[in-house]
Amino acid sequence: MIKRFTLGSLFLIGFSIALYASKVDTVSVFSPSMQKGIKTVVILPDTYSQETRFPVLYLLHGYSDNYSGWVTKVPAVKELADQYGMIIICPDGAFGSWYFDSPVDPSFRFETFVSKELVEWVDRNYMTIAKREGRAITGLSMGGHGGLFLGFRHQDIFGVCGSMSGGVDIRPFPNNWDLAKRLGSQRENPENWEKYTVMNQLHLLAPNSTRIIIDCGTDDFFYDVNLRLHQELLYRNIPHDFITRPGAHNWDYWKNAVKYQALFFSNYFDAVKASPAPSGSRHRERR
Repeated sequence: MIKRFTLGSLFLIGFSIALYASKVDTVSVFSPSMQKGIKTVVILPDTYSQETRFPVLYLLHGYSDNYSGWVTKVPAVKELADQYGMIIICPDGAFGSWYFDSPVDPSFRFETFVSKELVEWVDRNYMTIAKREGRAITGLSMGGHGGLFLGFRHQDIFGVCGSMSGGVDIRPFPNNWDLAKRLGSQRENPENWEKYTVMNQLHLLAPNSTRIIIDCGTDDFFYDVNLRLHQELLYRNIPHDFITRPGAHNWDYWKNAVKYQALFFSNYFDAVKASPAPSGSRHRERR
């Protein structure tokens, strides 16, 4: 039987699809530590309601970009929110914050903002699973550094973390990407460069203390430092997923990589939900 659709019925079908698509908002989240509002994109899945709590993916942008980078350059991230039933949060990390609290510039407090102030704001304002098992963090390039730096340092906040083409060891790049503005020159402040690189956070990890995914293309200028991080994690017996394939430091690579990472995080969230709580334990959500 051939079905015929009128223009009106097609409009209703299109309206119904739009009605159940993910919702994207841009909000301003006040940062007490920096005394200003930080623009943030919030993507709610099509199943979002006040009757269910949802896991949250914090998705960080790269150097020179902003809060809108992911949704404008990879619109498919909105579909990932629907596909996996997760809230996606894309905060502004400034032109070159590298997502740490700068030891030389007190106006840059992005570790505090993302790992504390933003998380608390999101948990107050949305139906979230407000515990580490309900939170993931990742990003690209500078945001890849942020995803692992914050994930390793705040395992009580994030249960799983990742990086796409991340600058996971900043020490080989003393003259690039505003790093000297955030840390001081490497020659005069070598201790800052040692303290604020992902590579020197590995002592915080224990086997299975957090779930980790690392993704970097073989043609990327960060490939060598990602490979070294992978090898160091192996040496320390830290389980992790390490993905590499042909690709450079560009959006063609990241729009593919984010799909693998979203699946990894969804599998983590599903496994946590499926795992029985220890006998006699009680989980309290932070609201």
